[in-house]
Amino acid sequence: MALAAIVAAARRAVGGGREPLDDLASLLTDVAATDDSDLGRAALAVIAESPRLTAWLDNSARQTVWHRPSRSSQLNQLIKRLHQPTVAPLVAALASIHSDGHVRERAVRVMLTDRSPDLLPFLVLRTGDWVAQVREPARAGLALLLADDSARYLPAALPMALLMDARTRGGFAVNQVTAALLSAPPAVRRVVGAAGSPAQRRLVFELEMTQRRLRIDDLVAVAESETDVRLRSLAAEAACREAVWTGRLPILRRLARDRRPDVRSVALTGLLRLVEQAEVATRLDDTASLVRAIAREAARRAGIDARAHYRASIGGPEPTPGAIAGFSETASESDAHLLNGLLSHPAAKIRAAAVRGLRHLGAVDAHQVTPLLTDPSPSVVREAVNALRPVAATLAAELPWQLLAGPRVELRRAGYRLLGTRDVPERLRAALLLAVDPDPGLARRGRADLTRLVRDADHTTWRRTRLPTLDITPAQRADLGALAQRAAPAVGEQVSAQLAAWLMKSVQAG
Repeated sequence: MALAAIVAAARRAVGGGREPLDDLASLLTDVAATDDSDLGRAALAVIAESPRLTAWLDNSARQTVWHRPSRSSQLNQLIKRLHQPTVAPLVAALASIHSDGHVRERAVRVMLTDRSPDLLPFLVLRTGDWVAQVREPARAGLALLLADDSARYLPAALPMALLMDARTRGGFAVNQVTAALLSAPPAVRRVVGAAGSPAQRRLVFELEMTQRRLRIDDLVAVAESETDVRLRSLAAEAACREAVWTGRLPILRRLARDRRPDVRSVALTGLLRLVEQAEVATRLDDTASLVRAIAREAARRAGIDARAHYRASIGGPEPTPGAIAGFSETASESDAHLLNGLLSHPAAKIRAAAVRGLRHLGAVDAHQVTPLLTDPSPSVVREAVNALRPVAATLAAELPWQLLAGPRVELRRAGYRLLGTRDVPERLRAALLLAVDPDPGLARRGRADLTRLVRDADHTTWRRTRLPTLDITPAQRADLGALAQRAAPAVGEQVSAQLAAWLMKSVQAG
């Protein structure tokens, strides 16, 4: 039960906030006060999963939990344990974030005696301590531990060291883990480079690249499997560069089929450099804009008319979203009629792409696009709103309100977005209606916009001038007042009071 409570408290604390951190520190102190060493190590393992959480505990525990009168006697007993022959790891960890430098110094020495990997995040923190008597032993100990057994200590030290890199005295830890990585066995580097944060994987990859330890097959594997965009792009660029130098067309073709456009674009650039223009030009209808641009350059070099290709594609029996996007990138406004014909296409993805293409061409016909505001597909409705917002003033005045009262979430979202271009009274009324919407996401948006409107009217900030007094009729005032009363439980007392005062000012002004 105690471990489950710590896990739950750690999850809350990761979200930020002083109170969750205080609760977590209190639970850890309670566990440390027991003699259950297995539970203490399990609690340390939970904290070690998030280096940022460990750093937050270091920053906050000394300011709050450690100074509570109700905790003083318990904490004093924990500190006394530092002088015992055997000290539980959790006791040493908590002592290492104490406000007293003498306590932290003793905790560091205990951690170096214990040599547990669970304590490495706390030891790394102390390598940046502002007290030299704490900092120097921690630095010496970290260097020795990493030199003695990098396989055991490097995975535990690396995440916290990278987090400390931006701190004033954090460079030492980064230098030590970097040196340990350079000299670590290949198996250790593979384990560390395949796990952890993107920053950790990037560091390992860049070091491997610097040392020329990665073969082209390794680079291809990273490019195909990595989730971090920056690291994936680095691997793809390196793999394609070597493939171009060595003329390995199969590797370039393999990466050109990757589902991620950043990898495809690099591979196609490599094929283009190897004068494979006709092959690259077959990607004119790709869903990614960069890939289409590369394909159009290849088509130009190969003497292929990309614009004619796109016209034929969208006029054919099976147009694709990529072809429609490519057409809008190369056509002119006079060709927009070809896209208007696709607004009634049976496939929702084609209708959405056609609206998006018209918006790109600046050729939106409100009369033809407006019916799509009630399209069965949410994606089509979204694209229709994006296209019609610039010309919302030309739409029927009641249309957005009808959408806002619609049965579907996407319809209500569409109506609200169109009303966002109206004057202050209408925006205020729309926000009041949305604040009590049954959809949680829409309700949050309505409350946020209502709060902003009310506070901007109540206070002049450096970014905004004071909003004008509400120019409303008595009937509008009564309507807004009734909506405000209905929304009061959702928006809270403070916003409700500010809104009431704003409406009262409009009464006095009237």
